[in-house]
Amino acid sequence: MLVTVKELLAEAEEQQRAVGAFNVPNLEAVRGVIQAAEMLKVPVILQHAEVHESLISIEEIGPVMVHFAKEASVPVAVHLDHGSSLAECIKAIRLGFTSIMYDASLKDYETNVKESSELVRIAHSVNVSVEAELGEMTNSTVGSGEGRASEEGAIGNQDLFTNPQQAQDFVEATGVDSLAISFGTVHGKYFAEPNLDFDRIAAIRATTGNRPLVMHGGSGVSEEDYKQAIAAGIRKINYYTYMNLAAGQALQRAIEEQPKEELFFDEFSLAATAAIKENVAKTLRIFNRL
Repeated sequence: MLVTVKELLAEAEEQQRAVGAFNVPNLEAVRGVIQAAEMLKVPVILQHAEVHESLISIEEIGPVMVHFAKEASVPVAVHLDHGSSLAECIKAIRLGFTSIMYDASLKDYETNVKESSELVRIAHSVNVSVEAELGEMTNSTVGSGEGRASEEGAIGNQDLFTNPQQAQDFVEATGVDSLAISFGTVHGKYFAEPNLDFDRIAAIRATTGNRPLVMHGGSGVSEEDYKQAIAAGIRKINYYTYMNLAAGQALQRAIEEQPKEELFFDEFSLAATAAIKENVAKTLRIFNRL
């Protein structure tokens, strides 16, 4: 059942839980995420991250995502993650995506407001939800870039965290449906335990009138930290790196267990799908308080 992220986050707010949002740059990921959601009977968000265009284009994977969402027995939104331009966001809308994230967080504040507002105007005219970002989920010594492990990166800086008062101004000026905030998470694999500012989440929630807040860099966070973040007001959690790692590790085990003359890719594809399903189901149980 294809729905918008706005619908899912409204229900999540009522039930004090979070919706899992998973990047799916291949068919194994799409299937694994949908299977986990259907098994647990919970809603889910399929995401295409623009950074994954080097793996598969939105023109290729987008129709697949929309198809699986429509055929699913649970509510599924299809979302563009970290869209870098209005053109890319409009492309996603035309492909049938029901939600888009426009990321102008690295631009100056005034430009972020102006461009996010324009996208809200366009998207809302066709009933598409909009997420924006304020603050920086920069790479740090505790994490790495989206989807890949690297111990290099800039040291995390609380000055780059989302300012609650600015968040209020931003939401009022743009009309975005949800806001990705910076409070100590980073994209990619963690090399040290993250130190999350839960009070900042609560403060932003208070100033923005309980507008749904989004956690980026959700992989690798402890179960207790997930629970505290959700209690403080996080309603959407982006997750990819560790599910991707689980699939890679499953493939390695499967290859090691097979003689070289029986390395059939179709069997490895199924192994990867099963690993993704298991990993995603574990997170969905936490996010949905099951």
